[in-house]
Amino acid sequence: MPARPELIRPNDAAIEAAMSRTLTALALMILALGDGEHTINLVAERTDDTFVRGQADLSTGTDPVRLTVLDETDYAVLRTLLVFALEGSTVRSAVLVATTAAEPRPRACGWTVRGGWLHPMDPAELQQAVTPCPGVPAVRREVYRAPALPQITDSDEETRHG
Repeated sequence: MPARPELIRPNDAAIEAAMSRTLTALALMILALGDGEHTINLVAERTDDTFVRGQADLSTGTDPVRLTVLDETDYAVLRTLLVFALEGSTVRSAVLVATTAAEPRPRACGWTVRGGWLHPMDPAELQQAVTPCPGVPAVRREVYRAPALPQITDSDEETRHG
């Protein structure tokens, strides 16, 4: 008997729907974060009792419109993990935190995955999560409430593209 529960692969239709939601969520998140240098971190607890993590560094601008991904592989891993987090059958919980380089110190906001979508995280919980441990050298981040991302349902998506 395995020490951990096994992951059961979701069906293709569920993965496809989650991929569509992921692309929409990332686009809305990037627009909401605005111009700047952003680090996106995702931590997920899988149903087999393991944790997975992804991180990607992005640079965004609106004049002219641009999105620069520092490392394509890191971004692909983050995007894939978010697909499985939003699909939900292999992930118990997931948190996505965006840190934006800012003066005098970086700013951070976060979302939790619930019901197949990203929902703003309570700033007090996020502050506790991003506060460095005593004695550990780390940059303190100013925490703010993440913007709500309007959820576009799969049927809305089909109507627009179909």
